[in-house]
Amino acid sequence: MPDIVLATFNARYEHCSFGLRCLLANLGELAPLAGLLELNTGIRTAEAAEAVLKLAPRILGLGVYVWNAQESAMLAAELKRLRPELIIVLGGPEVSHDTDQQICGDADYVIKGEGETAFADLCRSLLAGRVPAEKIITSPAPDLAALVLPYALYTDEDIANRVIYAEASRGCPFACDFCLSSLDKAVRDFPLPALSAAWEELLARGALRFKFVDRTFNLDIARASAVLNFFLERYRPGLFLHFEMVPDRFPEEIYLLVKKFPAGSLQLEVGVQTFNEAVAARIGRRQDNAAVEKNLRRLKQETAAHLHADLIAGLPGEDLASFASGFDRLAALGPQEIQVGILKRLRGAPIARHDVQWQMVYSPYPPYELRRNGLLDFFTMQRLRRFARYWDLVANSGVFAETSALICAGPSPFNQFLAFSDWLYIRTGQTHAIARGRLMELINIYIIEVLKRPAAAAAALAARDALRARSTSRAAPMRQSRRLG
Repeated sequence: MPDIVLATFNARYEHCSFGLRCLLANLGELAPLAGLLELNTGIRTAEAAEAVLKLAPRILGLGVYVWNAQESAMLAAELKRLRPELIIVLGGPEVSHDTDQQICGDADYVIKGEGETAFADLCRSLLAGRVPAEKIITSPAPDLAALVLPYALYTDEDIANRVIYAEASRGCPFACDFCLSSLDKAVRDFPLPALSAAWEELLARGALRFKFVDRTFNLDIARASAVLNFFLERYRPGLFLHFEMVPDRFPEEIYLLVKKFPAGSLQLEVGVQTFNEAVAARIGRRQDNAAVEKNLRRLKQETAAHLHADLIAGLPGEDLASFASGFDRLAALGPQEIQVGILKRLRGAPIARHDVQWQMVYSPYPPYELRRNGLLDFFTMQRLRRFARYWDLVANSGVFAETSALICAGPSPFNQFLAFSDWLYIRTGQTHAIARGRLMELINIYIIEVLKRPAAAAAALAARDALRARSTSRAAPMRQSRRLG
């Protein structure tokens, strides 16, 4: 039985926990005494507690993120009732701020910041019988060149069935109020030779799906080019790479490399967030919108990359008309996906400074989504939330390409789809658990009854969508956050 168990709740099975592997890789001489326990957010608390207690650890390191905060809090409370002597150590972005919250009260120690070195030091002290003086441990950013890379800890099962997370750098030079990365002081890089050797070994073992968690992968053009070249030189069918790119920074050398990747091998996540320049300035976001448009248009027209673009609804000072205009502007550029996110008040994020002026009201429960503000009332935010969900099901899924194009046809794709979203919710009263077949039927009804298209035309569109659904597969978006600590 391990003395140390590193555990977390993943959003889905296919998402390996990169953070736990980073911690385990840096336990040094304690690594043989430690084990990983990856749970999914759908598991019941009693079953999660049983999985931990069966391993009978002395120390539990629990990774807490916005998507698993409630499950983590319930597990920590349950474990303290069942086995009070178990030492619970919390880490992750959800507990790196506001450490007076209840989950921190149920823990013995909380590590704030990147935890590889601090967690190992804490475990050494505890296993040696030394009790640290402080419960809240603030971890300085470690020297990335001194860290042991975690890639050897991916198992054969991980490689065969799950997304392999990777990172070439940490930090972000930008200061967007909604993002915890705005708290970073600088971008720090891992040494490329060590990364290349680790990735080479993963590729040799059969790894094909890589998601890079770097916030600004293309910030350093030379490093980004080196990484892209590395995978291009080792390309084989089935290889899939995901990178988060700064949308207004695409010099010619990056374009030329992206163009070499075949269809289905490269997904670029570009965080546009807003086209409203006054709103962007208000939240500390520096972005050249003309360059964003130029770059996205060129990427769509000249490369085979799958473009996943992000917008945020509810930013301080952006009303519905402004958001609609931004959505339409982005849709005209033709990305394969537009991810509409509802603004969240993440713990520690500077977005909180706008609460009073813009009357921001957030849910008190994770993921702390905006409920209303001075420009968007609660009912409008609910409409936007449903819009985002239905857009994922219909437009982003890639299954309903023909019919979604018809639904959105007109001067404003946003308003066209919002009308469909309102109709669909009135018809079903639900945003989840809508079977694809049922959704297809409802879309056909909408086309015939609301858009007044002939039944034969609607059937033809549906048939082409059904054929596409059977004959094509689309790389699913991979949107899990970064690491524990």
